[in-house]
Amino acid sequence: RSTDYGTTYEKLNDKVGLKTILSYLYVCPTNKRKIMLLTDPEVESSLLISSDEGATYQKYRLNFYIHSLLFHPKQEDWILAYSQDQKLFSSVEFGRRWLLLHEGVTPNRFYWSMMGNGREPDLVHLEARTVDGHAQYITCKMQNCSEATRSKPFPGYIDHNSLIVQGDYVFVQLTSGGRPHYYVSYRRSPFAQMKLPKYSLPKDMHVISTDENQVFAAVQEWNQNDTYNLYISDTRGVYFTLALENVKSSQGLEGNVMIDLYEVAGIKGMFLANKKIDNQVKTFITYNKGRDWSLLQAPHTDLRGNPIHCLLPYCSLHLHLKVSDNPYTSGNIASRDTAPSIIVASGNIGTELSDNDISMFVTSDAGNTWRQIFEEEHSVLYLDQGGVLVAMKHTSLPIRHLWLSFDEGRSWSKYSFTSLPLFVDGVLGEPGEETLIMTVFGHFSHRSEWQLVKVDYKSIFDRRCAEEDYRPWQLHSQGEACIMGAKRIYRKRKSEKKCMQGKYAGAMTSEPCVCTEADFDCDYGYERHSNGQCLPAFWYNPSSLSKDCSLGQSYLNSTGYRKVVSNNCTDGVRERYTAKPQQCPGKPPQGLRIITADGRLTAEQGHNVTFLVQLEEGDLQRSLIQVDFGDGIAVSYANLSSTEDGIKHIYQNVGIFRVTVLVENSLGSDSAVLYLHVTCPLEHVHLSLPFVTTKNKEINATAVLWPSQVGTLTYVWWFGNSTEPLITLEGSITFTFSVEGMNTITVQDSAGNTILQETKTIAVEPEKFQSLRLSFSPNLDDYNPDIPEWRRDISRVVKRALVEVSCISSKHVLVAVLPGLPTSAELFILPYQDATGEKKRTAANLEQISETLIQKLNQNLVHFELKPGVRILVHAAHLTAAPLVDLTPSHSGSAMLMLLSVVFVGLAVFVIYKFKRKIPGLNIYAQMQNEKDQEMVSPVSQRESIPNVPQSELMSPEQLVDEKLEAHPIG
Repeated sequence: RSTDYGTTYEKLNDKVGLKTILSYLYVCPTNKRKIMLLTDPEVESSLLISSDEGATYQKYRLNFYIHSLLFHPKQEDWILAYSQDQKLFSSVEFGRRWLLLHEGVTPNRFYWSMMGNGREPDLVHLEARTVDGHAQYITCKMQNCSEATRSKPFPGYIDHNSLIVQGDYVFVQLTSGGRPHYYVSYRRSPFAQMKLPKYSLPKDMHVISTDENQVFAAVQEWNQNDTYNLYISDTRGVYFTLALENVKSSQGLEGNVMIDLYEVAGIKGMFLANKKIDNQVKTFITYNKGRDWSLLQAPHTDLRGNPIHCLLPYCSLHLHLKVSDNPYTSGNIASRDTAPSIIVASGNIGTELSDNDISMFVTSDAGNTWRQIFEEEHSVLYLDQGGVLVAMKHTSLPIRHLWLSFDEGRSWSKYSFTSLPLFVDGVLGEPGEETLIMTVFGHFSHRSEWQLVKVDYKSIFDRRCAEEDYRPWQLHSQGEACIMGAKRIYRKRKSEKKCMQGKYAGAMTSEPCVCTEADFDCDYGYERHSNGQCLPAFWYNPSSLSKDCSLGQSYLNSTGYRKVVSNNCTDGVRERYTAKPQQCPGKPPQGLRIITADGRLTAEQGHNVTFLVQLEEGDLQRSLIQVDFGDGIAVSYANLSSTEDGIKHIYQNVGIFRVTVLVENSLGSDSAVLYLHVTCPLEHVHLSLPFVTTKNKEINATAVLWPSQVGTLTYVWWFGNSTEPLITLEGSITFTFSVEGMNTITVQDSAGNTILQETKTIAVEPEKFQSLRLSFSPNLDDYNPDIPEWRRDISRVVKRALVEVSCISSKHVLVAVLPGLPTSAELFILPYQDATGEKKRTAANLEQISETLIQKLNQNLVHFELKPGVRILVHAAHLTAAPLVDLTPSHSGSAMLMLLSVVFVGLAVFVIYKFKRKIPGLNIYAQMQNEKDQEMVSPVSQRESIPNVPQSELMSPEQLVDEKLEAHPIG
């Protein structure tokens, strides 16, 4: 710590704790005596607070980890702290005690309320995430943010990371129909949608300035990629007009958008911007907040005094406008409030802005004329209100010299500030440009410690400036003295006088000018033509200004012009161009719309839906409004404002509801319709299909949902290796596989904002395969959680046990454990082509394999150990006529009933089949296929031969499978 401008330092390690590791230092912006240090959160979470400019500290432990702090702009002890787990805390004791305000707060989207009239100093604005993941704008008192005391100024949800609070303005964004919509509240009035020209169709917006009761915004329109258009608003921030097109933009290091626009300090309404014209970037300047723009006149001579031939508009001066985020280094351009006429920037002369041949330029008359001061980039520091300019070369090499100018950059003197060359990492000046002390910090080599070099210029001056050392200077734009409706005269030190200025006094005088057409911009909906007139755009109806007007009231009827905000001109053409009050006409309702507050056409069952009724022309407050929600409930209102909280309704059922609204008054009526999809969350999807099928045979795949009724659903299917999906509105689909082997079926179910996916594998075999039902020791049921993962693991274990005892290739065997209790499985005996290229197994081979497996199963040789001491035997239960289908995700009652019915039907078929085929222990699926027609030729004789069997039990194998699928299509 130094108390003599860096001449000497005192070590403070023992005062903050010898083992304390510090991560950040804050100085209270309203009381520089108060300092706060944060400890390293990886070691501990503590604050060190000083009230004596860092001489002594008190340590306070925290029960949360601070990510960032926000000090109140007026109250020195009020602080907001944002934690690493997205919680917001407040303190009224400069961090000594903290109160939790809210959880789930969006990073950097919390603000102190600072209105121009000083109201609500303890109000906090924040964007928070709701339980269901939406974003909401919330306000509350810093000492009481309970659910009961919170306010939600914007009805419904907003887009994530969109809340901005600047002075008297609050901005939010809401995307609906794929387009962002922007809303503004001026002085905490109800939100209104920001009106840009109709076909700007913005993709992105950045608020640049809200100074002097006006919003300056950069908007990226639908046809722009690397440029933005500048728009400027009326006082309320609602109606925007174009100020400049195609301003260059770029991406910052953290992905943030950088607009090539620079607001000149010290002169209100003065901006510099880099505009893209035919793939060339040129620098423009305005003195009246974007009403008029012009190119920069290049210097007449270069650094050596040689003439520069640069003729407008073909050649001009172009500047780089990036400002440094690092407080210890200067950016490409610099200006100061205390030196209003001086701008220093890097750039080039030519037809366009270039990254090559960069030089340094300075203006001392607010951009009217420029001088070249260096041929390479330099960092420039303002001292003594710009009375001293300090320049240091931008270089990666060590330096030992700097340059000083005492005449606003006209001449420069070289000084040495260190005896050894120093790698300069930054320059720090005392806060306030009236100081004459600066500190240069860096290192002598890449391995050396930090070096601090104090440079004090006080000895250069032997006195303070007196009145006779100054001269008046009038702000102008190429000779035009009336800027923003006033003539402003400043006091400048005479260039030949070498004296210290001290504190800044501001402008000497300011007097208003008579209003001319140049003081007025085109109003919203109007465009300036080549003759200078403001005429309505093709899309604009001038009478629409009265649409928010109530009968008996008055509105301002635009003349097509509006005075530039903060322009101080008087009289002249002011009366002719100013909007005139006019009585509101009575109108029938027109342009009625009904929308949801969040802009979505979906809602959740059992949750509040907020509808907003909007009217382009007419008066809602003097109309009868009738709303039918489409579920048998309707309401009527005698008075309803479009800016109220909206109409709330809860739907108890899922479905698509037709919401209608009718507005009528004595002059007419209008109606509007909205179709709302009400859904409930989709929790689980299960894909039901056979485990095995034959080549070129249709199979049925069914998506079973939980809950079964969720509203409007879309199913997207992928079969095998196909990359082209099939989209259906039904949960069942039939498909034929033409390729043998293991194939996959994937289904995605989309309901509202939820998409779930399930993938299953199916074995596709030639015309012949066999199947056998397996059962297990009863004790296996005690360990069956009946979930797909468990069934897959047991299937794998059973298959391994069968292969081990039978010495049959695993390629022949497929085991699928079925859902439900008691635990059972289906064994499939499959043909395959071995590595030698021999033909696939014949039916006789498969019979041999089947007999072998049945023999091993009947001898109790197939078993596995589920866990130590728990041995499970596998048995041959009975034959089945076809592969079974895994229908349900859990053993529900209906699933159990289904499985039992399948068993009984299978037994009946088995008895009939055994009578006719006399093949014990086998089920040859292909042969049954071939004999199906023979068995069904004379159904009467079959019923006569088996009189006790109902007709419904006499089925072919395909009928059995189809019957099961039809019996239980969705679980």
